[in-house]
Amino acid sequence: MKTSTSLRFNGSIWCNLDIALRNVDQVFGRLIQPLNLSVIEWYVLRALYERDGQHASELARAVGRAATSFTPNLDKLERKGLIERRPDPSDRRAVRIYLTKAGEDYRQQVAESAARIDEYFKSLFKNGEYKTFQEILSSLQTLSAEDTI
Repeated sequence: MKTSTSLRFNGSIWCNLDIALRNVDQVFGRLIQPLNLSVIEWYVLRALYERDGQHASELARAVGRAATSFTPNLDKLERKGLIERRPDPSDRRAVRIYLTKAGEDYRQQVAESAARIDEYFKSLFKNGEYKTFQEILSSLQTLSAEDTI
């Protein structure tokens, strides 16, 4: 692993963050590939393990995707037999997303892959740095399109 602290593009935060995200996504994708899930499908399952029966828009927000373009992700999971859509009993226009038995059967494998991912990334940091990194990530997750620069 490269240990240099030099950044590309004269230290541009956005460019370097984007490059880092793409690299992390590739590592992550390779780790979950044996589960036959895409990264977004893995995220959706994790969100449903935390709270089954969410609205599609809630799931989209939980995994950081736009609700308007989220349906194809749910379609794929439904075709794989991992989720099912059910009408919301309190709002007939809304649909809730539930795990199927097959989706529930992935729980242990998803949990184990999450633990491996977390341990790998923790190992990249020196003492105390990981906590700081988590705090920075938390701050970045609160950014919105309405924020001004």
